[in-house]
Amino acid sequence: MINGGHLDRAGRRVTLRPVDDDNWRAVADVAPRDDQRRFVAALGARYLLLSSRSEVWTSLAVYADETVVGHVMWGVDDDGSHWIGGMLIDAAEQGRGVGRATVQTLAPWLAAREGNPPVRLSYHPDNTRAAALYTSLGFHPTGAVDDEELVAEQSPTP
Repeated sequence: MINGGHLDRAGRRVTLRPVDDDNWRAVADVAPRDDQRRFVAALGARYLLLSSRSEVWTSLAVYADETVVGHVMWGVDDDGSHWIGGMLIDAAEQGRGVGRATVQTLAPWLAAREGNPPVRLSYHPDNTRAAALYTSLGFHPTGAVDDEELVAEQSPTP
């Protein structure tokens, strides 16, 4: 379990846990709001399948206290950078600070891995909510584009 000590706005502790026999169905059923489906998968199941078929990505269940509320995955690129991808917070849980707490939990954990790698993510240029969230958490566009998404890297903390 990855526990950064972050709470959502309802005071629930947000933790990231391995996807296992007990939670995979709940993670697979996570679905975004309808207006977000052009930016993210329609169900967490797509990301679970991607991480199970890829050697790059590792899926994690996002919990608020003891309830699965989302999915996020992380991976390592050829250049050694560590990536946050496939973040999907269930529609019923949005607007509660779960996405923010997820990134605040995962990004420092990735940055602290061996070699203190840069932490990156990407988002669609039209996804202004994601851009605002990531910018507020210290991610800045690198100028690179990957699969029609803007690549952003978190500024190192002093």
